[in-house]
This record gives sequence, structure tokens and C-alpha cells, in this order.
Amino acid sequence: MLTIKMLKPYYVKEDKRFIRVVLAYQYFSLFIDDELYQFIPMESREIIIDRKSKRVHNVFDIFVFQRGKRIVYVSVADLIKLPEFLTHLNSITIPYEAEKIEKPKDPAYSQLEEIIADMEKENLRRLINRAIDRSDKKAFTELSDVWNEEYC
Repeated sequence: MLTIKMLKPYYVKEDKRFIRVVLAYQYFSLFIDDELYQFIPMESREIIIDRKSKRVHNVFDIFVFQRGKRIVYVSVADLIKLPEFLTHLNSITIPYEAEKIEKPKDPAYSQLEEIIADMEKENLRRLINRAIDRSDKKAFTELSDVWNEEYC
């Protein structure tokens, strides 16, 4: 028996076509036969929702869960069969499904967007440096993955 204990996004990334719910270690866990398994990002680490059809795009992806030395592989297709998974996923994606308001073409607005993007990049760099200073390998790995997805 499969039940969701917790499903929270590490972050949500969006573009014109997809909403991507990115998952990390402490944010996704399942009960499998009454034993708690934690998500580990070995294979897939995101759920991709098509904005137009409102359907999960990557149903054939596999998520990996671990309890001690035991590892269980669960497909997104299997998770979609769980009503509570869909409820959690829906509550995460609803704010991102609304139609986007057309942004003004004002040059000052574009400059402001560029400044904010630079600040976000610098903040991520500082968080990575802090993880290094604290010898926090897990945080370093997760933040480096975000860096690689965003800036490489």
C-alpha cells in the first residue's frame, strides 16, 4: 500500500508551456507498506505539468525512495493513481496555472527585471558559499544543482 506522507516542492519553475515542481530530499516522503521512505533525487527529481492540458507530462519518469539500505522505485504513473498525490500536486500548482498578465514593455521595467535576476544569482552564490563554509554537503549539492539548471 502506497500513501503520501509529505509532498512539498523544493522550488517551482515555470515557462510558457510547463510548470516544473522540483523535489528534494526532505520534501517528499511516502509510506510503503506502513514504512516511511524518503525521496532521493537519483533518477528523476521533478514533476512536469503541461499548462494547456493540465496533465502530468513526465508520467514515465521514476522516483527513488529510500529507507535505510532499502531502495524502492516508483513511477510517476503509479503516483498519479493516488488521489492524495493529485490533491497535493494541485495545491502546489494552482497559483502557477493562472493566465499570465502581459508585462509592460517599459525599459525601466526590463532594467528592474535584470537587477532582480542579478540579485537572485548573487544570493544563490552566497548560499552555495555558506554551504561550503559549513561543510554542508547536502545543501551544497542541492544548491549546485539549482545553479547548474539556471545558469549553465
